[in-house]
Amino acid sequence: MLDDLDRRILRQMQAEPTLSTPDLAERLGLTPARLSRRLEKLTTGGILRGQRAVIDWRALGYEVEVSLRVTLEKTQTRAFDEFIEAAREIPEVIEIQTFLGRVDVRLSVIARDMAHYQQIYRARILTLPHIADIEALMLVAQVKSDESLPL
Repeated sequence: MLDDLDRRILRQMQAEPTLSTPDLAERLGLTPARLSRRLEKLTTGGILRGQRAVIDWRALGYEVEVSLRVTLEKTQTRAFDEFIEAAREIPEVIEIQTFLGRVDVRLSVIARDMAHYQQIYRARILTLPHIADIEALMLVAQVKSDESLPL
């Protein structure tokens, strides 16, 4: 379980992920060696999985995001696996989620504009295996997108 120091470390890392270990240690009132041991404990415990760059795809010219809710034809035992394997090969698919219920899979697809989206949809999405039905939802506004946890 996490103690108060672990929570303080994680809160600081969420607030300022680019802080160096010495700067983070200073801010927390720890030695860099003690902080390193704590970070190692959090990593080996599976709590801290690493650091990554979060890139704003809109800043790179992708203006359209479409959420596709896909129902699969499940008559073949490998339908899910084959669909997901093929969907992973589409660079513009930035997220794949699976569900229990009427909808089997949700894909988030980004595109530069609607013409680019139509090209991706017709040439790549519609060729994915085992599709029984697709419903497209156009993203209008992202009201909340926060990966920070309440620690």
